Amino acid sequence: MTSAKAPARSEPRPDNHVIVLFGATGDLAKRKLLPGLFHLAAAGLMPEKYRVIGSAPAQFALSTEEFREHARQAAEQFGTSKPEGEAWDAFAANLSFGSADPDKTGPLASAIKEAEKEIGGSPRRLFHLAIPPSAFESVVAMIGAMDLAAGSRVIIEKPFGTDLASARDLNQKLHQVFDESQIFRIDHFMGKESVDNILALRFANGLFEPNWNRQHIRYVQIDVPETLSIEGRADFYDKTGAYRDMVVTHLFQVLGFIAMEPPSSLDGKALRAEKAKVYDALKPIDVRHVVRGQYEGYRSEPGVPPDSQTETMVAVRAEIDNWRWAGVPFFLRSGKDLGASRQVVTLGFLEPPLRMFRIDRQEAPAGYRNEIAIDFADPGSITVKFLAKEPGAEMRLGEATMVFRYEDCFTQANSLEGYEHLILLAMLGDQSLFTSSEGIERLWEISEPLLQNPPPVKLYAPGSWGPEPAISKLIAPFHWHLPDDR
Repeated sequence: MTSAKAPARSEPRPDNHVIVLFGATGDLAKRKLLPGLFHLAAAGLMPEKYRVIGSAPAQFALSTEEFREHARQAAEQFGTSKPEGEAWDAFAANLSFGSADPDKTGPLASAIKEAEKEIGGSPRRLFHLAIPPSAFESVVAMIGAMDLAAGSRVIIEKPFGTDLASARDLNQKLHQVFDESQIFRIDHFMGKESVDNILALRFANGLFEPNWNRQHIRYVQIDVPETLSIEGRADFYDKTGAYRDMVVTHLFQVLGFIAMEPPSSLDGKALRAEKAKVYDALKPIDVRHVVRGQYEGYRSEPGVPPDSQTETMVAVRAEIDNWRWAGVPFFLRSGKDLGASRQVVTLGFLEPPLRMFRIDRQEAPAGYRNEIAIDFADPGSITVKFLAKEPGAEMRLGEATMVFRYEDCFTQANSLEGYEHLILLAMLGDQSLFTSSEGIERLWEISEPLLQNPPPVKLYAPGSWGPEPAISKLIAPFHWHLPDDR
């Protein structure tokens, strides 16, 4: 599939900024944030004048030179832009470090004051909290005590609570220091080009939007299996599980884009309003329509209790009770140590009567032939499965596909990874791809029946697709798109 060459365009550029990166010596900063900020700079998308200040408690403090070397190694190991030449020299010159503890904020305060003086004028401030949830409250309170919250923006990493009560408590503490308009709850899934493309596919193409409803769609799947195990993260994972880790914070966010009504515009207010309507229409999770799985050997992982009931895989049937989607099941699945690492949305369409045709693949399950599969793993693709006549004298049908791939149709050199896209939007003050406090509280609210009365876990073999026959029974009479026949 080919595409006409895109016209030249100018990308939005943020106002001058001081970016404070809490947790600057941690894994997330190393793997994503520091390489991402450098890529933004190399692509010409950072502000004209900016400073990036790394921060951590005094016991983990670095000198400015040590922080620059730390950032260089991070970009070298994990970045798409290599740290060399004038681009790196210019970026490194804008890095500094200021340690901070609740009772000793002087080094950070001095670093921010110096950065703002070097930039001149009234630069904006962006605080990125790449820290454990247990530290959110103290760091937010520290920002307020330093009198730095007014006019600033703050990026909060997941999890946004672990249930309704904790989510409300977290939001209350955030709102004591920041207005909701200043808070950016980040989900890297929402920064993917291919997730954005769901909006373009739906609302920019008259071929699809008229059919994007219960009159034409039989089911929707959002499937994000992973081949990785818990990788020594038992302290975190056994207290969290697949539902809290993936479904609330990732899969339901994608569901909001799939199911929303057409927004009046693509600005943050309009998009968040339509997602909120979807969440309001979600029925509480019915525990009879949930499968919780645990891979064999999980309880032997270091740090996991021998009687753990934590799910390492979960599959959920969700239902949206509104005019567009009533009666259409949404099947969500994610987990560890499964058969493949994929990120796929599948829409299964109603089939017309096929009695007049001869179909070779009689063994194919119902609903197999008419699907749109949106693969939102970078760089992403869209596959349409349909029936077509096979060559020959007889009218015999066979399965056919049409595929759009980002890498085939658009230049990827300047594409942005999810975190990069979202950090740029936060600097621009665009909340369109970030979750609101009302939205996250509503998702925890509909999750309460499952969290309070979870069904027992069922064991599954590592490398499989979950516990059988439960995983197939959940989706019957339909089938899971994954594993597909690629």
